Amino acid sequence: MTGTVVIALPYFRPDAERIAAYLGADAVTYSPEIFEELFSSRKRIVALMSLGIVVRKIAPLLGDKWTDPAVVVVSPDLRFAVPLLGGHHGANDLARELAGLGLVPVITTATESRGRDSVESLAERTGTAVVNRDSTRAVNAALLDRDLPVHAVAGPAIVLAGPAVSLLVKKGTCTVGIGCRKGVGEDEVLRAVRSALEENGIAETDVFLYATTVKKMQEPGLIAAVGALSGNLIFLEDDTINAQAGCGPSRATKIGLLGVAGPCALAVSFEKHLIMEKRVYGRVTVAIAR
Repeated sequence: MTGTVVIALPYFRPDAERIAAYLGADAVTYSPEIFEELFSSRKRIVALMSLGIVVRKIAPLLGDKWTDPAVVVVSPDLRFAVPLLGGHHGANDLARELAGLGLVPVITTATESRGRDSVESLAERTGTAVVNRDSTRAVNAALLDRDLPVHAVAGPAIVLAGPAVSLLVKKGTCTVGIGCRKGVGEDEVLRAVRSALEENGIAETDVFLYATTVKKMQEPGLIAAVGALSGNLIFLEDDTINAQAGCGPSRATKIGLLGVAGPCALAVSFEKHLIMEKRVYGRVTVAIAR
């Protein structure tokens, strides 16, 4: 099974086979249930049929633009490729890819239809992911009017960014929350984090972000350890930490926090699901979320 599938009405199956061969995709025949069956398991969907059919079938399935698949509708006369869903998240690129078969890509996203970059396209091109996804609306709107600066920070560094600044870091699937005692050493943090990752079968390269409280900004051992892991460390404000749910009791209530490791891991995760609740390793506490 590939990440891309071409769905076509029976009459258009030969054309679907040709498109699928070109994309290295699977070709399937349309049935009333086919979109529901494939929507969550495929990254890209090409629909060779009328746009109205696709709209009606995927409307009840829509969840989040960051997780929904890219959907491109190909007109039955094989003239146009229309990104219907996820333009900034792969559909525009898929439509352009289909131009190799002679189709005209119909790009409607505001930035890319004007030949401008978007935050999402920049992230895709650089192999990174957007940390603060809510920021993209303001940043993409600003990109319609002018070029915006892109600051590459190699680090180690601390970046203080406002809500209209998009933060892009290396891709990953998991987030790690870290709490620690005052004066903790780099080796202590490294041992704790690596033990937690190994116990859960997670590679260091799978970690998207490490997170802790702003109260730990003066802990050089913690900062050095995340640097040694080639990771990105983000410091979270109290309100962000205390807004998380689903975490057990913590001694951090003594400093006005719901917790540290668990809430921090959840706050920067995409699925908001703890795969390892906080675990204590000496003077370090670690939690992992997805």
